[in-house]
Amino acid sequence: MKGKLTRRKFIRNAAITASATPIISPLISSCSNLKNYAKGRLSHAAIGVGGMGDADLAQISSHPDVDVTAICDVDSNNLNKAAAKYPNAKTYTDWREMLTKEYQKIQSVNITTPDHMHAPIAYKAMELGLHVYCQKPLTHTVIESRKLKELAREKKVITQMGIQNHSGKNYQVAKAVFDKGYVKDINEVHVWTDRPAGWWPQGEERPKGQDPIPESLDWDKWIGVAPKRPYKKNIYHAFSWRGRLDFGTGAQGDMACHLMDPAIWFLNLGQPLTIKSSGPKPTKDCFPLWSRVEYEFENTNNTAKEGVKVIWHDGGKRPDSLLQEYGFGQNAYANGSLFIGSNGAYMISPYEPIQTSLNGALQEMELPQVKTVNHWHQWVNACFGRTRTNAPFSYAAHLTEIALLGNIALFFKDQKLEWHNEKMNFKNMPAANNMLHKTYREGWQFKGLT
Repeated sequence: MKGKLTRRKFIRNAAITASATPIISPLISSCSNLKNYAKGRLSHAAIGVGGMGDADLAQISSHPDVDVTAICDVDSNNLNKAAAKYPNAKTYTDWREMLTKEYQKIQSVNITTPDHMHAPIAYKAMELGLHVYCQKPLTHTVIESRKLKELAREKKVITQMGIQNHSGKNYQVAKAVFDKGYVKDINEVHVWTDRPAGWWPQGEERPKGQDPIPESLDWDKWIGVAPKRPYKKNIYHAFSWRGRLDFGTGAQGDMACHLMDPAIWFLNLGQPLTIKSSGPKPTKDCFPLWSRVEYEFENTNNTAKEGVKVIWHDGGKRPDSLLQEYGFGQNAYANGSLFIGSNGAYMISPYEPIQTSLNGALQEMELPQVKTVNHWHQWVNACFGRTRTNAPFSYAAHLTEIALLGNIALFFKDQKLEWHNEKMNFKNMPAANNMLHKTYREGWQFKGLT
């Protein structure tokens, strides 16, 4: 799952009724008690089985204690391929129907769909007491993230966000090196990615016209909670949706959950105090071609006393002058982060080993040995009560919210937004508060989320 995280896809599914809420809500009162840890076998269902959904299910099902009971996808081509791999699984094209019919037989679900459908599916699954593995970013809006975190805590279900790099060798080694404290007083972290260039389009307006909907695709269920729009070939399904405001979260939503993870994790950062974008604004339909977003955080035990700035760069806008200054320029990573302290810097990437610069010179050092885990199997084992997950929704929501706050700042170029975490609002920019959540399409409203 290195660099090219082909992921996305497919979602929702042919309806059993015109309204989403009536399908699920009659079940809620009868299943409000938490499903306890799995015993014997974990009966699992997958929602979204193409692309990254195929990869997620392959990993989860490779655990020796998992049975794949049901699979769901709005694209029959994806569904048929998955059905051939999991012949004992019941097939569905509507996740609401699947949960209604299967919730008493299953104990867990994974959700690997376009970003805009993560929250409604995960929320309903957790209401039913199901354990949830959800792809990143956790949600499409800040308030959705907060609501998923709260519900996961209330229901005491086992959760994990799909940031497999968090469990991978390069980050585990980087954390072990960081904990040795070679670089002191971290005051600035730069985080960058080459996305979206070459991966999906951004900086575009909505395409005009419409194309015939493929027979294999239920377009209305793919749209789900988003505003209705005409189908255009190769514009949305299966992968190009990520840069579209209605469906995706752009380069930052996609990659910050991987690349900003060490800054939040290693430094134990809370919520940002301020967020400021100095790049181009989004179009009416897409995130911009590139962005630069600067966050200010309070100090922690792992930062300089004055606090720390975290600066996000995407669209290939890497901080090359700083990388050169600290000796990383000749081997700068395409996706990574630069931790800058009083006596040196670390360059960290989920895809390459950590490098350390002290007092202006690169250090040759033997990297520590670490124990790694399979991120998906860790979640399965946690469902049995054997371990804990390292990216539960309590952490995943925090990480996702920070990325999504950055996306809001894109609409207010060169204006420093002051964030009040407890009140969940921007102190100085009421207009930005309207972007913390969204209106779900008629017929797709979900109690608890809308």
